[in-house]
Amino acid sequence: MVKIAPRPSRSELLMPAGSLEKLKVAILYGADAVYLGTPDMSLRTKSDFTLEEIVEGIKFAHEHGKRAYLTLNLFSHNKDIEKLPLFIETIRAIQPDGVIIADPGIFNYVQQHAPDLELHISTQANVCSWLSVDFWQKQGASLCVLAREVTYEELTEIREKCPDIKLEAFVHGAMCMTYSGRCLLSNFMAERGANQGNCANSCRWHYKVHMKLRDGTVKELNLTDENMELFEFFLEEECRQGELMPIEEDERGSYILNSKDLCLMPKLDDYLRIGVDSLKIEGRNKSAYYVAITARAYRQAIDDWYKDPENWSPDIYMEELSTVPSRGYTLAFHEGRLSNHAHNYEHTKTFADYEYAGYVEEISNRGVHIAIKNRLEAGDVLELLPPGSLLAIFIRLYEFEDARTGRKSDTVNAGQKPVILIPWSLFDQEDEEKLRRQLCSQTIIRKEKSLTKAEWDRLKLDATSQRIELGTGSNSLYERQQSKLQKSIFEEKGERIPKIPRIGTSGCCGRGCNGCMIFWHDPIYEKARKLITQKKQGEMFDRDMREELT
Repeated sequence: MVKIAPRPSRSELLMPAGSLEKLKVAILYGADAVYLGTPDMSLRTKSDFTLEEIVEGIKFAHEHGKRAYLTLNLFSHNKDIEKLPLFIETIRAIQPDGVIIADPGIFNYVQQHAPDLELHISTQANVCSWLSVDFWQKQGASLCVLAREVTYEELTEIREKCPDIKLEAFVHGAMCMTYSGRCLLSNFMAERGANQGNCANSCRWHYKVHMKLRDGTVKELNLTDENMELFEFFLEEECRQGELMPIEEDERGSYILNSKDLCLMPKLDDYLRIGVDSLKIEGRNKSAYYVAITARAYRQAIDDWYKDPENWSPDIYMEELSTVPSRGYTLAFHEGRLSNHAHNYEHTKTFADYEYAGYVEEISNRGVHIAIKNRLEAGDVLELLPPGSLLAIFIRLYEFEDARTGRKSDTVNAGQKPVILIPWSLFDQEDEEKLRRQLCSQTIIRKEKSLTKAEWDRLKLDATSQRIELGTGSNSLYERQQSKLQKSIFEEKGERIPKIPRIGTSGCCGRGCNGCMIFWHDPIYEKARKLITQKKQGEMFDRDMREELT
C-alpha cells in the first residue's frame, strides 16, 4: 500500500537546505518545510550534508513541527542501482516526510521496497500537463513538482483537473537557460554533467562576439544594414581564446544565455488563491543570508494574504527581496512565452545593494556577539533581522570591539572569522528586554553595499524591466537606462559608490539609527526627528526628502 498524504489546508513555504546550518536558518525564518539531499544520490553533487547531518536535520525539523523532504532525483545509471538498498534502508529509518524522485525506475523501486514513504515527483521529470500529473497520481505519487515552463494558465487548468493531488511550483530562484536542466552545454564545455547534478553554469560565463568574413578572415568591423549579410557571428569564451563557436539567428532573434532570476512575489496571490500546495524556493547552493531573507519575505507575504487577501500587495515584500543578490527578477513563463525582459543582455553579475554582514552567534549579559561574514568599516549601519517579522533593528557603529580580546578597531575583515561584541549600552534607543526577546542565535544581519556606477545603473534597469513585465513600466525609459548602462560598462573604473553617507558627519542618512549622535542632537535635524517618530522602527526616509529635511 502506497502512502498518500492529504492536501494541506493552506500553502506551505518550501525552502532549500544546502547544509545543516542553512536548514536551521530556513526553519528559524519561517519555512514550513525544507528539501535536502546527499551528493551521491541526488542532483546536488555540491551538497554539504553528510548522512549523519541529514539525520540531525530531519530531527531538528520535526522537533520544530516542520517537514523535511529528501531528494533522490538522479537519473540512474547501472552503477547507481547497487546503492539503492542501503539508501532505502537508511531513509526508512530516519522517516523523511517525502522523497523527491525523477526516474521512473527509482520511483518503482522505492514504491516496492518502502511503501510507507510519501513519493514526490521532481521537477526534473518535466511535468507540464494535467495528463502527466494524472499519470503520476495513478502510479501512487502524493505530489508533483511542476516544471518551471508551466504557465499560470496551464497551472490553473492542472489544479482544476487534478484536485486531489498536491502540486508544487517554483516561485523564486535561478532559472536555467534550457528546459528544466536538460542541458548538454556544461558537459560540452567543462565535462561536467548538468543532468547528474554537476552543472558548471557555462551559460553564465563571459563570452565575446567575433565576426568572420566569408573568406575565413576575422576582423573588427562596424556593422551596418548594408554589410550585415557579409558576416558570420561567433562566441569566444574568455578562457578558450581561439575557439570560435558560431551564433545563429532566426526570425525570433539571437538566443541569449543568461536568464534573470525567477520571482513570482508580484503574482503570489494568484498561486495562493488557486491552492498551489507547496511554494518552492530554489537555492541550495546559496548563502544562509539568501535563505533567511527570502524565507522571511515569503513567510510574511503568505501569512498576510491569508489574513486579508483583498488588500494584499506585494510591494513591501519586493523591497525585502531587492536586498538579496540576484541577476534581476523576472516572471519568466508565468504569462506564457518569455519576453526579452526575462534575460540580462549587458551585465550578468549577481549582486544587490545589500550584503551579508554576519549573524548573531550568542546573546550574553555583555551584549550581542556577532560572527562577521563581510568587511565592516566605521560608519556602517548594521541591520539585525529578527525572525517573525519584516522589522529590522538598526545600529550604526564607529568602532568594533573584538568579543574575545576586547581590542577595538575601525575596520573588521571577515577572513579570520572574527566575532565582535555590541554592548547593550550602544542600543540606547531600544528596550533591552525587548531586544533579548527578539534576537536569538542565528539571527541574520545585513548592511548596505557600495557598488560601481555600472552596478547602480543595472539595478535601475532591472527595476524598470520588472515594471514593464507587470504592465506599469516605460519602454522609452528602459531604452534610455539601457544606453546609460552600456556607457557605464564601457567607462567602468571600478570605483565603488555608497548609497548613503558612510559617516554621520558627512550628512544624515535619514535612518535615525542608534549611535548617530548627530541625528539625535543636532538642531538642524529637528524636523526629521519629529517625522521619524511617525515611522516604523528603522524605516528610511524617501531619498528625495533628505535634502529637504536638513
